[in-house]
Amino acid sequence: MSFGLFRVPEPINEPVRSYAPGSPERDQLKAVYRQLAGASFDIPLWIGGKPVRTGNTAPLIVPHHRRKPIGVFHQAGTNEVNDAIAAAQAARPEWAALAWQDRAAIFLRAATLLRGEFRDRLNAATMLGQSKTAHQAEIDAACELIDFFLFNVHYLTQLYREQPISPPGTWNRSEYRPLDGFVFAVTPFNFTSIGGNLPTAPALCGNTVVWKPASTAVLSGSVIMELLTAAGLPPGVINFVPGSGAAVGDPVIAHRDLAGVHFTGSTPVFKQMWRNIAQNIDGYAAYPRLVGETGGKDFVFAHQSADVESLAHNLLRGAFEYQGQKCSAASRAYIPDNLWPELRERLADGLAQLKVGDVADFRNFMGAVIDNRSFNKLKEAIDEAKQRQGGRIDEVLGGDCDDSEGYFVKPTVIVAREPDYRTMREELFGPVLTVFVYPAERYKETLALCDKGSEYALTGAIFAEDRGAIATATTVLRHAAGNFYINDKPTGAVVGQQPFGGSRASGTNDKAGSLLNLIRWVSPRTIKENFAALRTHRYPFMDAP
Repeated sequence: MSFGLFRVPEPINEPVRSYAPGSPERDQLKAVYRQLAGASFDIPLWIGGKPVRTGNTAPLIVPHHRRKPIGVFHQAGTNEVNDAIAAAQAARPEWAALAWQDRAAIFLRAATLLRGEFRDRLNAATMLGQSKTAHQAEIDAACELIDFFLFNVHYLTQLYREQPISPPGTWNRSEYRPLDGFVFAVTPFNFTSIGGNLPTAPALCGNTVVWKPASTAVLSGSVIMELLTAAGLPPGVINFVPGSGAAVGDPVIAHRDLAGVHFTGSTPVFKQMWRNIAQNIDGYAAYPRLVGETGGKDFVFAHQSADVESLAHNLLRGAFEYQGQKCSAASRAYIPDNLWPELRERLADGLAQLKVGDVADFRNFMGAVIDNRSFNKLKEAIDEAKQRQGGRIDEVLGGDCDDSEGYFVKPTVIVAREPDYRTMREELFGPVLTVFVYPAERYKETLALCDKGSEYALTGAIFAEDRGAIATATTVLRHAAGNFYINDKPTGAVVGQQPFGGSRASGTNDKAGSLLNLIRWVSPRTIKENFAALRTHRYPFMDAP
């Protein structure tokens, strides 16, 4: 019961630490990283607040030291998944009945703990398990997850304040109930913050959750569970069940009480989940909510008036930070022929300066790609492009691949002669940027090619000094990207500043980290209370003239 209309703390984006030489945070993070790297982990499932070890284990691989596993994690099967669903259902009545401010306080406390004692541990786990540099771990695992916690609480209060009008003699009100059942959160390897947000956003709204993390992000996921437990999250509200997609997903999707899916991952997997849910629709107690952020083939489009120096630096960052393993990473670029000679020179110089290696060495710009499957897919595409030079490909810059110690793919620029070459269309999810050089005078025609050049519509950017060119691109590319950037790289959306999500094959565009996303995790009930007693059933038009 609440005895006040409470104002939550005003959210402010978490400042990013620099980890510059000589800074105290640099030494602290390195020390925690060494500690984790020297440990031997045995990571359990968490069901109903208790650790569960199944004995069905998989190794914890460090992508940049792939031959030296740092322990194992236990994998869920059908029995454990059913136990997790039962735990979520058992926790649901009390959690849903808890006053909203008490739920909110848990996540506000989680933000404070992550800002303090958990920051280095979660950042180091992200560096170690997902091969992120200190900077990439900081902006993701620490800053963005803190922002998700703080801003989601803020947006929840905005949602609760959204109320209908009440004419004299009545009181109309809306309450925002949790969904009828449990939510299934499926999270990717590439963003620890997404791993934290996808289960906690529905939980904040009063839902209970079964959480399947990516197998390549179990280490950071386990730290998030430690964080939430320390913040006071009750047992069973979020249940942590690593495992294969089929072993975890099949029993979840078959369950009658599945109320929603909060997903980030590949387009094919999300489409298959949607098909499976559709085939099972008669078996559910309610229509499941499906919220998905999937793939991207994100573009950078330059006009002949673009600032070439800025364009080059934004391409280097946008395409190659975190090894291009961001769904928002720049992976196709349309460059006018008047700019290409200078841009090519700048890109070639930049590629030579981007150091690739162990993320424990803070001089490196990039680490390793996530696993063997990713490495092989990228190497195959790069080798294919190299073999087609003189045909559909003009040249390939960079592109060295070496998996002897870690899954290292050096930054690569493929210069394609045709705008429909496969690496201009297909998502590779790695440090590969494909460039198409177009005649500068065919700007509008090439914008249309960009709009239809991919099935995805996640992020994109236009670079131009000519305002008319910017206005034209903004119009022509209106539906080509859910997040559109002008004279900036297409990556780096900040919670509270650029709500993130795309459409077409890139997802349901429900904008994580915004009020729009939270709406998907509530089921409103409208209540009308009448204060005037009714004294007759007759209407005035029925009276005799």
